[in-house]
This record gives sequence, C-alpha cells and structure tokens, in this order.
Amino acid sequence: MPFELPDRWVWDCWIADDGDRFHLFYLNAPRALGDPYLRHRNAVVGHAISQDLRDWEDQGVVLEPGTAGEFDGTATWTGCVVRTVTGWRMFYTGSLFLDPSEHTNIESIGTADSRDLQSWSKTERPPLRADPRWYETLPDRTWPEEAWRDPWVFFEGGVWHMLITARARRVAGTPDDRDLGVVGHATSDDLVSWTINDPLSAPGAGFAHLEVLQAVEFDGRHFVLFSCDRAHLAGARRELQQGGVWVAPRDPATGWCDIEEARQIHDESLYAARVVRERDGRQALIGFVNTGADGSFGGRISDPIPLTIDDEGWPSVRSMET
Repeated sequence: MPFELPDRWVWDCWIADDGDRFHLFYLNAPRALGDPYLRHRNAVVGHAISQDLRDWEDQGVVLEPGTAGEFDGTATWTGCVVRTVTGWRMFYTGSLFLDPSEHTNIESIGTADSRDLQSWSKTERPPLRADPRWYETLPDRTWPEEAWRDPWVFFEGGVWHMLITARARRVAGTPDDRDLGVVGHATSDDLVSWTINDPLSAPGAGFAHLEVLQAVEFDGRHFVLFSCDRAHLAGARRELQQGGVWVAPRDPATGWCDIEEARQIHDESLYAARVVRERDGRQALIGFVNTGADGSFGGRISDPIPLTIDDEGWPSVRSMET
C-alpha cells in the first residue's frame, strides 16, 4: 500500500538498493502547518526500508537543515544516494530562503556520508553552486529562485555524472523567462571534486524547469525522466491541460537530452517519479501522490506502477493506479 504518515506530508523520494532491502529516502513536513505549500520551507529527509517496495517500515528523520545562513539553513530537499568504497554518499539539495514571505531562495548541492544507510553525517565539502557562465542565478532577477537542485548521480563512460534541475542563463536570442529549463550537468572522477559543465539540453523546449531528473534505460534505449507540472509549462506546451511525468531521449555517448521530444507518461496526479527495478527485474515508477480524490494535496508515496515499452520503443505506464 502507499507509504504515508498520519501527521506528516510525504513527497519527493529516492531509493537505494543494498541488495537485500530497498531504502526509501523521502521529503516530509508536519501536516500541522496547515498549508501544503509551506512544506517546502520545512522539509527534512526521512528514511524507510522495505523488502518489496510496497510494505515500508519507517525509520524516522535522517537529515535536517543546517544552521541559519548555511546553504541548507532553511530546508533539505531532493537528492540521490550512490554506493562508495566505504559505504554510501547522499547528494542532496540545500535550500536557503531569503525572505519569510516570498519564494526567493538559493539552492545548492551538498553531501552526506553513511556506512549503513541509517546514520548520516554531512560532509564539510563546499556545496556545489550554479555557475553563472551557463546557468541562471538569483542576481539575474528573471526567476524567484536560483534553481540548482535534485541531483541525480550515476557512473557512465568512466566518469561520474550529475544531472541537475537548472535554468539556462538568458542571452540574446534565447526564449522568454518561462522557457529556460535545462538539464544541468557536472562531472567527477572521485565523487568529491566536481566540474560544472554547460547544460545537456537547450532552453526553449517548453519547460520552466525539469524537476527530479533521472537517467534511465529501457530495452537498450536511453532516456531522461523528469517532472514538470502545468503551472511551469512554457511556450506551446502551456496549452496542455496537464503537466506530469515526462521522458525524453538521451544520447549516452554525449549525454545530450532531446527535451524538445519529451513525452508525458503520467499526468501530474503523480509527481517527482523515479524509475525503480523490482527484484524480478521489472521496471516501475514510484512517485508521490500529488492530488487526492477530493483535489487536495495527496502527500504520500505510491506503490510501484508497472512500466512497459510501447510500439515505438518508449517507456509507457501500464497501470495508472497510485
């Protein structure tokens, strides 16, 4: 059954598999806040474990914001976990809000280490910030946040890659401010020192942002998975009635993502979805239930939603149940 907590909203999640159990890391905030929008300023990272991606045993909070003024001084947001030589490393988003009544915030990427996936210690490495040579930053004053979040780290071609929710720096000839969402990119040889590179997609593809990116492979073909709701669609895509979960082709040789070709595979009743591989090898989506039956915020994590390959070789949702 879906993972939910009686007194806390649950939303974005990521999963680590130790070969025996699945470890769910999830954003959560108190329902007592009243307004679900306030959850973003109050997010902490929780942890749950499961044998089958369906029955979860909650382990409580494992990562909280830093002190006032630090890069994660307001909230800890979405990330990922990778295995290292000595254990596990979490890459997570630190959010620092600059005004108590506005959404103005700076997002950076930090790290925490663990030997057992249970206890986590933040590292003292400087956080990774958006490089203004290629990416929009807060002083550009075209967007209410410095978007640099949702890191997805994976090994490919002998190098570690990080995909990042980012926005392109606006220059002459680029689209309007709503259409600057791109796939941010950084690389590393050791998971410690990172080089920020230019984006792996072009602005003008119809998205103000591409959230919770993930590089995925289906039947030998490579794609990038991301989420974008209707409120953040841009250009011609603004005519669509729904946003949601999207996939677009990705070239593993260059990393380039053809976001212009993106197709929706689930409406925004499910959001921030991840592709997970079950023990039998099947692939499925897990995300958070965005809207309940009455239209209110869902605030829980879905059961796995089976994926299949359509006649054109694209991933497709086989069941819409969440």
